[in-house]
Amino acid sequence: MVARLVIDTNVIVAALRSGRGASAALMLHVAEKRVKPLLTVALVLEIESVLCRPEHLAASGLTPELVQGFVDELCALAEPVQIHFAWRPMLHDAADEMVLEAAVNGQADALVTFNTKDFLPAAQSFGVEVIAPITALRVFDLMDR
Repeated sequence: MVARLVIDTNVIVAALRSGRGASAALMLHVAEKRVKPLLTVALVLEIESVLCRPEHLAASGLTPELVQGFVDELCALAEPVQIHFAWRPMLHDAADEMVLEAAVNGQADALVTFNTKDFLPAAQSFGVEVIAPITALRVFDLMDR
């Protein structure tokens, strides 16, 4: 079974800033098609914008052109999600709303983030599981592959 996950921008940033750890492992599983990321247009635009911040470019060693190539590849591997219903405001951080909407509208197996507490209890009210990257690797049997 391929896990269908909404991966929060903070997890993608962590993966590109360091090739080690659960975030990088999760993104490797995306590249190997063991994980299907769910993306909306808004989420793609946010990912690109955040990855192009000077501090993230410096830490990752990427250029804006390489970021664009990464985002293009991510989109090619992803399942697009159309937003049919938006429930706002549900969260303290307005930027997190688009992540929750992607998970709900895409019927994701889980929403993967480092900010699990920021999404609770709103995500639970929609039946969306919110987990950290290391938990995603364990839950979806992606450890040590």
